[in-house]
Amino acid sequence: MSTPRFNDPSYQKAGTMVRGALWLMTEVGEGNTFTKEQLRLAFPGVSQIDRRVRDLRDYGWVIRSNTEDASLRPDEQRLVRAGLRVWEPSERRKGGPAALTGKERRAVFERDGYQCVVCGIAGGETYLDREYETAVLSASKRSSAAGDADALHGYVTECRRCKAGDSVGQPVDIDILRANIRALPADDLHRLRRWVERGNRGPTPLDRAWTAYRQLPAGERDRIAQEIG
Repeated sequence: MSTPRFNDPSYQKAGTMVRGALWLMTEVGEGNTFTKEQLRLAFPGVSQIDRRVRDLRDYGWVIRSNTEDASLRPDEQRLVRAGLRVWEPSERRKGGPAALTGKERRAVFERDGYQCVVCGIAGGETYLDREYETAVLSASKRSSAAGDADALHGYVTECRRCKAGDSVGQPVDIDILRANIRALPADDLHRLRRWVERGNRGPTPLDRAWTAYRQLPAGERDRIAQEIG
């Protein structure tokens, strides 16, 4: 069965996610890359088109960013695999976001050390570039391909900024980065080398202690603060 074009007049009133899926299929193709700029040019005047495309992950679509595929540039994404044919109502009803219970959400947070898996910030911490903004964590559904089997769904912890894509593609001042690295104490520099070698940070016992402390009521935090002097 052929795939309709994303600009087919019959689909002009379809949702942005549906038209985004058609664009990925007919203009990009599985295994190929695309950028936010290309998306915005294809859908002029459509706000948050990149977010609507990310919603396709809830329907079995596998779309990678540079945080998951080191071969990609910060502004690139790759359509690894198409999922449900969301432009067909019967297929679209088979997918969609599933609500987690509070217990399930806490289990995801605990597994990820109460840290965003993208930027590493802990819930309640402030962003270095926006000291007025604190991180709010959520459990986001991700899809991954497993051979020829159906896409497998799982949840990861993301802060609101990373989930919205606000932190992707932000320019990094390499001189400031080098200066910050040079200022690290020897133990922290050793830890950074291990993270670089592994390709990920992973929560340390110190991280887990800190995030658990941040979740305590104010009175309990005061008592712990007194105990550690």
